[in-house]
Amino acid sequence: MMQPAILYEDNHLLVLNKPAGWLVQGDKTGDFTLTDWGKAYLKEKYQKPGSVFLHPVHRIDRPVSGAVLFARTDKALSRLMRAFKQREVQKTYFALSLFSPASKEGRLLHWLEKQEKNNKVRVYHFAHPAAKESILDYRVFGESGPLTILEVHPITGRPHQIRAQLAAMGCPIVGDLKYGDLQPLVDASIGLHCRSMTFQHPVQSFLLEVGAPYPPLSIWDAVR
Repeated sequence: MMQPAILYEDNHLLVLNKPAGWLVQGDKTGDFTLTDWGKAYLKEKYQKPGSVFLHPVHRIDRPVSGAVLFARTDKALSRLMRAFKQREVQKTYFALSLFSPASKEGRLLHWLEKQEKNNKVRVYHFAHPAAKESILDYRVFGESGPLTILEVHPITGRPHQIRAQLAAMGCPIVGDLKYGDLQPLVDASIGLHCRSMTFQHPVQSFLLEVGAPYPPLSIWDAVR
């Protein structure tokens, strides 16, 4: 399995490029996680005794790759969580689909209901009391053979949001068996990558933009 890569690091933050297949945080599988890797890295690099504080500010799904932001201090964590809640963090994803949307760009509005039993979300096209409003902007970035490349900017941050909303638009992500594709990718990843994040540094007063290189899988060659 590929190893994570460090995209940015200072006393308050750590940003890692998560390979597909890694969990951000632990679940019932007990598998080694991106958080575990980050803590081990910091402990070794700085020869820290005892436990290391490192907390993810957001998560991306196991089969998804790309940038994941961690806080190294309580102050950074609380400020970043507030920034996410207030939608002050811009995330850019790239998605690969076998289908093209009817409109080359647009905004998708759905209501998503998490279904714990099968670890999926149900998509509603209208407000529903059990579902949460979910918004994203997209545009067609280009084409590569049979694949359509979509640039996606999620406005909200719901579980499986991009996967479910693109599928509801008729553009399921390549390799995403959970939301409509019929053929898995060779490494069990899906064609979704968190390419970049832009946000105000939580302690220092500057705008930080961090980019994550694409996975080595050949389907990403057209956007490298």
